Amino acid sequence: MSQVDKLFAERVLGLKPAPSAHPADLISTLYDAQLGSRHADLAARWLQSEGHGFYTIGSSGHEGNAGVAAALRPTDPALLHYRSGAFYLARAAQHGDTTALRDILLGVTAATTEPIAGGRHKVFGRHDLAVIPQTSTIASHLPRAMGVAFSIARAGKLGVESPWPADAVVVTSFGDASANHSTATGAINAALHASYQGLPMPLLLVCEDNGIGISVRTPDGWIKQAYGQRPGLRYFDADGTDLDATLTMATEAATFVRRNRRPAFLRLRTVRLLGHAGSDVEAAYRTPAELLADEELDPLLGTARLLLGAGRTASEVIDRYEAKRAEVMALAREVAGLPQLASAEAVAAPLRLSEVSEKSLPRRTSEDPTPLTLSQSINRALTDVLAAYPESIVFGEDVGRKGGVYGVTRGLQKAFGPARVFDTLLDEQSILGLGLGAGVSGLLPLPEIQYLAYLHNAEDQLRGEAASLKFFSQGQYRNPMVLRIAGYGYQKGFGGHFHNDDAIGVLRDIPGLVIASPSRPDDAAAMLHTCAAAARDDGAVCVYLEPIALYHRRDLHEDGDGGWLAPYPSTHGPGEHEPSEQTPTGHVPIGRGRTYGDGDQLTLVSFGNGVPMSLRVAARVPGVRVLDLRWLAPLPTEDLLREAEATGRVLVVDETRRTGGVSEGVLAALVDAGFTGQLARVTSEDSFVPLGAAAQHVLLSEATVEKAVRDLLG
Repeated sequence: MSQVDKLFAERVLGLKPAPSAHPADLISTLYDAQLGSRHADLAARWLQSEGHGFYTIGSSGHEGNAGVAAALRPTDPALLHYRSGAFYLARAAQHGDTTALRDILLGVTAATTEPIAGGRHKVFGRHDLAVIPQTSTIASHLPRAMGVAFSIARAGKLGVESPWPADAVVVTSFGDASANHSTATGAINAALHASYQGLPMPLLLVCEDNGIGISVRTPDGWIKQAYGQRPGLRYFDADGTDLDATLTMATEAATFVRRNRRPAFLRLRTVRLLGHAGSDVEAAYRTPAELLADEELDPLLGTARLLLGAGRTASEVIDRYEAKRAEVMALAREVAGLPQLASAEAVAAPLRLSEVSEKSLPRRTSEDPTPLTLSQSINRALTDVLAAYPESIVFGEDVGRKGGVYGVTRGLQKAFGPARVFDTLLDEQSILGLGLGAGVSGLLPLPEIQYLAYLHNAEDQLRGEAASLKFFSQGQYRNPMVLRIAGYGYQKGFGGHFHNDDAIGVLRDIPGLVIASPSRPDDAAAMLHTCAAAARDDGAVCVYLEPIALYHRRDLHEDGDGGWLAPYPSTHGPGEHEPSEQTPTGHVPIGRGRTYGDGDQLTLVSFGNGVPMSLRVAARVPGVRVLDLRWLAPLPTEDLLREAEATGRVLVVDETRRTGGVSEGVLAALVDAGFTGQLARVTSEDSFVPLGAAAQHVLLSEATVEKAVRDLLG
C-alpha cells in the first residue's frame, strides 16, 4: 500500500473545512470521479502484481481535471493524455454512464471486451462520450486537436454534417514536459496563426503541470513564461489540487473559448503521486521532503475539505473513499483473467481494407478526350473529387492562388472557392494535423506536402496518429485522408536532397497505410479516384506519391511521340482491372499492378520513374515484359507472382535506395510466395541526392537497367 493511500484517512481527520462557490452535489459527483480514478490506479498495480495487468501509468495527483470536464459540455470533443482518468469518469457521469470505471480496468488488463481499443492498448476513449482515443505521450495529438477545432466551423460553412455541435469547444490535455515538444509548439502556433486571420479556432489547451517529466524537472514558472504572454492566446491559471478553484477557472476559460471562438491556454497546477508508473522508483531522484510535500497537496484532500465545508463528516468522506476501493477492487477481480486478443488476425482486424464500391467513385466533370500529362490528369481527378464529394477539401503550401509549385492544383481554388481549396502555413506537422482533425469532423481532407523530404519532420502524424486511430478504436473513429506528396528524383536544374528525395521506407513500415505510386496519367486519375473513395467509405489513410519528373512528360521513346500522354479514364469499368496495355477505367483496385507486353524471358518490376525507363529498355530487348506495381502498400503480390512465373526471371527496377528501398519488399514477397526463379535488382545508391549533374552518379540510370537485363539474359 502506498503512503498516499495508507495515510489518506489520517490526513482527512486533520483537515479544516473549506467553503465552496459551487453546488455541493456537483462537488460530490466530481469527488466520486476522482475516487474512481485514484482507486483504478491502485487496482492497476495490484493487477500487475497478480500477473493480470499491463499498464500502470496513472492519473494520481491530476484528479483536478475532473473539474475541467465539469466546465465543458458532454458533446465537446476531448483529446486526452494519459493522466486524464478523472476527466474521463466525470465526462461519463455527465452522460449518466456507470460503466466507464470498468472500461478503464478492461483497458489495463488488455481485455477484448474493452469497448474502444478492444484490448489493443489502454486509452481514454469512447465514441458516445465524444472522447477521441489518444496514445500520445509527447503531445502528438495536439495537431489533430487543432484540426478538429478548425474543422467545426469549416464543416458548417460548407454545409457538411459534423459529429460536433456548431458551438462546440475542443479540449485537449497534455503535460508540462510535453509542452516543449515540437508537436505541441507547432500545433499551438498553427492555432494562433489561424485565429490571427479571423478563422474560428475554439481550442482549449489544458497543460497539467506537475513540474516533472519522468525524472526531469520543469523549471519553476516555465509554462507561464512560455505561454502566459503569447499574443492571441488567452492564458488562465488554476490550482488543480483545489477543485473549487479549478471549476471556477476552467468554466471561465471554456466560456471564453465558446463565446469568442478563439484558443485559450489553461495551466492546471498539479502534483504527481505514485510516481511516473508502477516501475518508477521516485526515491532515486526525489527527496523524501519533496515527496511528502506533494502528498500533502493531494487533490482528493482538497476536495475532502470542500465536502467537510458542505456539511459532510470526516467519517463520511473516508467511508466513501473505502467504498470506492471496494467497488473498484471487485471490478478488478472481475476483469482479471478475461480473454485477450488471441491471434495476429484478431489484433490487426481494424486495419483491414474494404473493397471500394463502384457506386462511390467520383463522376467525370468533363468528357474532353484530349490526351493529358500526369499533372493535368491529377488536376482533373482532383476536380472530379471536389465536385463529387462536397465534404472534400484541398490544402497545403501554395496550393491555392498559385496552384501548386508545379501547377497541379491550378484553377481549383477559383472553381471551388477558398473555403475548400486553401493555403496553409509552412509547417508539415500542422498540415497533417489539420487533415487528422478534419477527418474525424465529417470532412474528407486531401492535404499536400510540397516535397517528400518535407514529410520527414512530420511523419509521426501518420504513424502515431492517422494510421493508428482505427486500430485503437476498432474503427469507431476513422481518419479518412488522401495525402498527396510530390517526390522521387530525376529533376533537372533543381535538385539536391530536399527536392530529389526517394526515401519512402518509413511509409512502407506503417501498418494499414495505403501507398499509391502512379506513373502514367490515366493510372494517376483512376488511382486518385480509388483513394478518395476508400478514404470516404472506409476511413482509409492513403499516401499518394507523385513523381515530379513525370508531371509534364509527354514523350516515351523519342521526341514528339506523345507516348507518355493518355486520355482521362472513364468513370466506370469492370470490378477488376485486368493487367494490359489498354487505358484503365476510373477505378484501379488497391493492390493491383499493371502489365505491359507479353515477353516470356524476363519480367521487369518497377514503379514511378522506373516504369518509363523499363518500357524503353523492353522496347530494345526482346522477350521482356514490364509490371508497374502502382501500389507500394499493399504490394500487388498476386500480380507480382503471376508475372514472375510467366518468365522465370525477375529484375526489380527500383529508383529508391538499395537499403530500405522498395526492392527489398518485392524480393521478400516473391520468396515468401515460393518463387524459385532467378531474382535480381538494380537500385539507386545509399546516398543523399546531390545538386546538379552529380545526381546521375547516385540515381538509378536507364543504362544500368539495360546492362542488368542483358546480363540476366546472357
